[in-house]
Amino acid sequence: MTPRLILLCHGATPALRAAGFPLDEGLDARGLAAAQKLEGHFGRPARILSSPALRARQTAQALGLDPDIDEALRECDHGRWAGLALEAVAAAEPAALGAWLSDPDASPHGGESVAGLIARVGTWLDGELFDGYTLAITHASVLRAAVVHALGAEARSFWRIEAGPLARADLRPSHRGWSLRLEL
Repeated sequence: MTPRLILLCHGATPALRAAGFPLDEGLDARGLAAAQKLEGHFGRPARILSSPALRARQTAQALGLDPDIDEALRECDHGRWAGLALEAVAAAEPAALGAWLSDPDASPHGGESVAGLIARVGTWLDGELFDGYTLAITHASVLRAAVVHALGAEARSFWRIEAGPLARADLRPSHRGWSLRLEL
């Protein structure tokens, strides 16, 4: 069977709806309902993985899945900005936020840079043995980092990828590296 990896973003949370940097929070009622509507949609993966975050585990549960936890799928470390609204960070640290949004190597929050996130996710993608169909429930930041790595794109392109709640990316490994499969 051809290896296939579907990365699925978790459902909506209060921080996501408020444009904030999340802590380990659960899904909100609409996020849970949206995830439950997708139960059975992903067929029968040979492996099911999840970020350790509560919101990812709750998404898996809403889908009727029992995943293995994989630390490599964890959210980007937002350092001291975790738990804050983007608006509050912009007001308190406009230069720092601007640097983080424009320089992939910047980590003014004391957490993980975008370049560091892409490297971490790329190491996982290239080091993991994907045999058959794997479904991985994770975060928008991880999905975006995986797409950047798969396409061999510049780290700056991370900010050009939009991935909302329950967005998915279908990646296929091959002898040429990774490819992204788009479906209607």
